[in-house]
Amino acid sequence: MNIVIVDDDQLVSMSLKTILETQPDIRVSAIGNNGEAAIRLYDTWLPDVLLMDIRMDKMDGLAAADAIMKKHPDAKILLLTTFSDDEYIINAIRIGAKGYILKQAFESIAPAIHAVYNGQTVFGGEIMDKIPTLIQGQERLSYESFHLSEKEYDIIRFVADGCNNREIANELFLSEGTVRNYISTILEKLKLRDRTQLACFYYKHLK
Repeated sequence: MNIVIVDDDQLVSMSLKTILETQPDIRVSAIGNNGEAAIRLYDTWLPDVLLMDIRMDKMDGLAAADAIMKKHPDAKILLLTTFSDDEYIINAIRIGAKGYILKQAFESIAPAIHAVYNGQTVFGGEIMDKIPTLIQGQERLSYESFHLSEKEYDIIRFVADGCNNREIANELFLSEGTVRNYISTILEKLKLRDRTQLACFYYKHLK
C-alpha cells in the first residue's frame, strides 16, 4: 500500500512514517509539509491513501483535499488533526474525505488507513457522535421530493443507523446484492459519494 504523509510538523511526519512502516503492507512513498505540497505529491505518486493534517501554512488540508478530489474523484484522503472542530468535520464530509480522525488516537491511525484503503469511510467515534447534532435544524423534506421510493428511503434510514448490507437485507427481506444495487442507485440519484454522506443527507433532509 502506497502512502503519502503531509503534515507541517516534521517530527509528527517522521513519527507517523516510523509507526506505519511497521505494518508489512504499508510503504510511505513521500512526505510533504503543506497543502500545496500535498497536491504535487498526489499527482506524482497517486497514493493509495493520502494521510494529511488539516491546519498547515500556505494551504490547509481541507483546501488541498478539495483541489485533489476535484482532479481525482476516487482519491482516498484521511484527514488527521488535533482539533475536533465542528466546521472542519462538516467540510471534510462535504469535500468527500474518506476519514477524519484525531491525532490523539495514535493507535487508530494504521487501522483507519487499512479501512480507507479497503473502501470504508472512517470517522472516529467521538466525531461520528457529533454529526447528527451538527446538521440538525435543517429543513426536513419528504423522500418523494428527491424522487426516492419508499424502499430506497428505508434503506437510507438503515444506513444512517449504521447497519451493514447484510443487516439491511435481513430487515427488508432482500438479498445483499439487491441492497448493494439499491445503495449504488441511491448514491447516484442523490449525487453522493459514500455511505457517510448518505447518512448525513438523511439527518439533514429526511429525519
